[in-house]
Amino acid sequence: MTVTSDTSRPTSLKLPAALKAQLALDAQNAGLSLHAFMVQTLADAARRTRLGKAFTLDAMTALTDMKSSGLGYELADVRSYFSAMSRHRAGLQAKPQAPQPTRLD
Repeated sequence: MTVTSDTSRPTSLKLPAALKAQLALDAQNAGLSLHAFMVQTLADAARRTRLGKAFTLDAMTALTDMKSSGLGYELADVRSYFSAMSRHRAGLQAKPQAPQPTRLD
């Protein structure tokens, strides 16, 4: 992920020497300057944090929906579906039919 901005704000970051050396090596291996590597790494971490929060919110909403409707998916059906989807994406079989929700009493 590349972050560009019309306005950059300077910041100071004191790093332990060993960490800075490892980051410099990682940046070099990635073909980036240390600065660009650190900006990219921080942007990636911020994105993962937002995705994690969105995932949690989606899961909580799904649980609420399941509890209010009484409908859900059997774990074995979900596992079978995703296994078949993996084979489909590899070109080994036709696209599987999505599992159907069942009453979970």
